[in-house]
Amino acid sequence: MTGRTLATCRRTGPVARIGGGLVPPAIVAAVEPSGLNQTAEVRTARLLHWQADACRELGSPLYGDLLTHAADDLIAGGPTAEVLRGHLNDRLPSVLALRLLGGVHALALAGQAPELAVFYPSCGGHVESEPGSPRAWAALRRTLADQGESIRGWLDHPPQTNEVGRAAALLGGLRHIAAVEGLPIRLVEVGASAGLNLRADHFYVPGPAGSYGDPDSPVVLSDGWQGDPPPEASIKVVERTGGDLAPVNPLTADGRLRLTAYVWPDQIERLSRLRGAFAVAERVPAELRAESASVTLARTQLVPGTWTVLWHSIFRQYLSEMQRTELADGVAALAASANSSARFAYLYLEQSRAGGCPVTLTTWPGGHLRVLGTAPAHGLPVRWRTDA
Repeated sequence: MTGRTLATCRRTGPVARIGGGLVPPAIVAAVEPSGLNQTAEVRTARLLHWQADACRELGSPLYGDLLTHAADDLIAGGPTAEVLRGHLNDRLPSVLALRLLGGVHALALAGQAPELAVFYPSCGGHVESEPGSPRAWAALRRTLADQGESIRGWLDHPPQTNEVGRAAALLGGLRHIAAVEGLPIRLVEVGASAGLNLRADHFYVPGPAGSYGDPDSPVVLSDGWQGDPPPEASIKVVERTGGDLAPVNPLTADGRLRLTAYVWPDQIERLSRLRGAFAVAERVPAELRAESASVTLARTQLVPGTWTVLWHSIFRQYLSEMQRTELADGVAALAASANSSARFAYLYLEQSRAGGCPVTLTTWPGGHLRVLGTAPAHGLPVRWRTDA
């Protein structure tokens, strides 16, 4: 949606209507707020409402309730307004709402917001049964009022949701790649966050639509595949490298807290997968550098006798138009150097304006593009296409 003039924008229940088109709330982060004829407070409140819809759609009614209350509190000039002061004109791809709630969650996880933690399953609490979560909101509002400066520190950093569920799409894509030619795989990820999915081949996918991996893996992607399973093919990853502008070290307490804080507190299965991925990261090394995607691509070279697989997931929405062009140029340069020995694959899971997240694969030589399936933004389940 970037680059368009947003002449009209209003909430319409589960979707937003923008410029005459319907945009599912799960991809609201891809929409630019510029051009809306509203005050910064009203515009930001509407974006909080959209993110609330997205959270409900993606299985977090708690965050849906809390963001709805926060939007109203912002308009009323409450603690939410003070915490967000100076950030009301942030670009929408910064997902300000998730930065805000990530900072709050970190306090709860660290034992510094006990009144709120009782409503967060991630902290051993329980989601309240009363519709709208009024007691949880009251606790959150007091946390915003009392610890606003600590929370504001999180607003200057990008959200680091290293969503392990997206590895189900990566693993299926790697099986398709290995079925083309059974070569060892050099895995390269841009926007890699903590690099947890660079270890995807050590995760386990069970289910009726095919399985992958060791059942004793700490990471279990239950029923991760639906439809026709990916082809039977052996995956051998021999190199793992990636880049991120602000990489997180999953082997440190601070890094683990930051990653956990961005998982929604009422989504216990996501938290379990994340914590399992921490255990995998302890024994499976991966190289992760603080750099832009263009720098990662510039240092990537194809190697004879291997596949070089470039992968990213729910990453492109954070790029400017110039950065997207740089990404495309980097992919084109690698593709041009591919041959029957030094092969190149470009695999990604990114949000579509039509809804869902297609799993898209292009392989070289030949430039053969396929949409292998689709998944929700958090990755599970992947529904594989029968004609892929």
